[in-house]
Amino acid sequence: MAKNTYKQDEILEEPFDIRHLLRASSYIKKYQKRMICAILLSGIGGAFGYVAPMIIQRALDVAIPDKNFRLLFSLVGVLIGIYTVSVIFTTIRSKIMVDVSQSIIYDIRKDLFAHLQKLPFQYYDDRPHGKILIRVVNYVNSVSDMLSNGLINILLESFNLLFIVIFMFLVDVQMALVVLCGVPVLMVFMFWIKNRQRKAWQAVSNKNSNLNAYLQENIVGARITQIFAREDENARIFQDLSNDCRQTWNTAVRYSNLVWPGIDSISVCVRAAIFLFGLVLFGEGNKSLGTIVAISSYASFFWQPIMNLGNIFNNFINNIAYLERIFETMDEPVTISDKENAREMPKIRGEVTFDHVSFSYDKSKKILKDVSFTVKPGESIALVGPTGAGKSTIVNLISRFYNVDSGRVLIDGQDISDVTIHSLRSQMGIMMQDSFIFSGTIGDNIRYGKLTASEEEIQKASRIVCADEFISRMPEGYDTEVRERGSMLSQGQKQLISFARTLLSDPSILILDEATSSIDVQTEKALQTGLNAMLQGRTSFIIAHRLSTIRDCDRIMYIDDGGILETGTHEELMAKKGHYYKLYTAQLDEVHKTA
Repeated sequence: MAKNTYKQDEILEEPFDIRHLLRASSYIKKYQKRMICAILLSGIGGAFGYVAPMIIQRALDVAIPDKNFRLLFSLVGVLIGIYTVSVIFTTIRSKIMVDVSQSIIYDIRKDLFAHLQKLPFQYYDDRPHGKILIRVVNYVNSVSDMLSNGLINILLESFNLLFIVIFMFLVDVQMALVVLCGVPVLMVFMFWIKNRQRKAWQAVSNKNSNLNAYLQENIVGARITQIFAREDENARIFQDLSNDCRQTWNTAVRYSNLVWPGIDSISVCVRAAIFLFGLVLFGEGNKSLGTIVAISSYASFFWQPIMNLGNIFNNFINNIAYLERIFETMDEPVTISDKENAREMPKIRGEVTFDHVSFSYDKSKKILKDVSFTVKPGESIALVGPTGAGKSTIVNLISRFYNVDSGRVLIDGQDISDVTIHSLRSQMGIMMQDSFIFSGTIGDNIRYGKLTASEEEIQKASRIVCADEFISRMPEGYDTEVRERGSMLSQGQKQLISFARTLLSDPSILILDEATSSIDVQTEKALQTGLNAMLQGRTSFIIAHRLSTIRDCDRIMYIDDGGILETGTHEELMAKKGHYYKLYTAQLDEVHKTA
C-alpha cells in the first residue's frame, strides 16, 4: 500500500464546538448524583484548607507577639484537624471519580461498538480498520477523564477561586486588588494560545490515526510482506509516519508547555508586587507582617487553581478532537436499517424475485441495470460471468447488505426492505470466499451461527462437509484453540469450518460466493456429497470460479454488462454456444494445458 494512502488526514471542523460537550453530557447525567457528592466533598475539603492562612495570620499577629502559647497550640491543633479533614474528603472523592470515569468509558465504548455493528459494508470498505480501532480504544480512554474529572475539576477550581477571592478581601482589600491585577494579563495570554493548541492536537490525532492504520494492516499482512521482501520498504514508510507523529507531537507539546510557565511567570510577578507594595505600607505601619504573609499565601492559592484550570484547558484542547472523532463515528448513517413498521419475516420457503432492480455502489456506474428474474423454492442457481460483472452484488442485495437504487427484491412475495434485517438474515446461510475464523476453539467457531448447538450437532455438520477428519487430528479436537483469523489453519481448512458453521445454522436460503475456491480438487469431490446435502430443499445461489462445480445446478445465469445475458441449464447454454459456452470451453482448454 502506498505511503500517501496513510498520510491522508481526516478533516475536522476548525472551531471549537460546544455542542460536543453538551452531547457528551448525556453520558454524565447517569452519574450526576455521585459527581455532585464528589463536588461537595472536594468543596468542603477545599473550604477548610483556605481557612489556614487566616489562622497563620492570627498566630503571627496575635499569638506569637503576645506569647500566648495556649492560643498558639490551639491554632496548631485546628490546622492539623483542617488538613486531616481535607485529606480524607479528597481520598473519598478520588475513589468516587475513578468509578465514574470507568463507567463512562464503558458506556461510550458500548454505544460506539453497537453502532459499528450496524454500519454498512461500505463504511468498512472506505476506511483502514486501524483508524476505526483507535477510536474505540484510544480515543474513548482519552476523553473519559475529561468528561468526569475534567468537568468536576472545572467547577471545583472555579469555586476555589471564588473562596480564595472572598478570603483575600476579608484579610485586606488593597492587597487583594494587587493580586487581581494579574488576571487581565492571563486572559490575553490564554486567548493567544487557545487556537494554536487545538489545531496542534488535531494534527497529533490525525498522525496517530495514520500510524495506527498502517501498523494494523502490516501486522495482518505480515506474511505477504515477507513473501515479497517488503520489509525494508515498509520500515521506511513506518519511519516516515512515525516521524510525522513525532513532529506534530513536539509542536503540540511546545504549545502545551507554554501554559504552565506563562501562568507561573504571571504568578511570580504578582507575588513580587505583593511584597513590594506590602513592605512599603508595612514600613509605614499600615500593614502587618501576618497580613502580608496571609495575602502571599492566598496569592499562591489563587494561582494554583488557575494553573489547574490551565492544565484542564490543555486536556480539553487535547481531547476535544478525539471527542469529535467519536461522535463523528456515532453519526455515521446506518443506511441499512429496519423501517419504522418493519415486520418479522415468516419462515422462508425460498422464492426469490428481482423486480426491475438497478444498483450502483458510488452512483457513477450502474452495476445492475433493470434486472428481473424469479427463482422457485428449492432451486439451485449458479451465477457466472467476468470479474466485476455483478455476481456478488446480486447475492449481497438478496441478503440486504446494500439497498437497491430502484426496483424491489422479494422473498416469498415480500419486499425484503419491509421486514426486519435480523429475521431475514437469520434464515440465510452465507459463505464468502474469505472464510473468517474468530479467536477461540474450533467448536465455538462452528457454533457461531447457532449458540445452542450440542456437540453432537457440531460433529454431524462437520462430518457432512468433510471437516471432521482434519479436526479430529487436531491436538484438542473440537476444543483446539485457533488464533486470530485462524492463522494456524490452512485456507482450505478454514473454508471447511465455515461450511460446517453455515450448515449448522440450517438456513432456508444458501449463498456460496466462491466458497470452494481454496479447497483442493480431491477434497472438493469428497465435499460434493456434503454440498448436495446442504442444497437439498434449499434455494441456493452459487458463485464459483471452477465451472465444473456448477454443472448440476438447476439454472445458470451469465451476468455481464449490468444484466443477465443468458440463463438455462448447463446443457442448454452449451447448446446455444454463447457467452457461457465460450467461458466454459476456455476454462476447459486451460485445464487441459496445465494437466
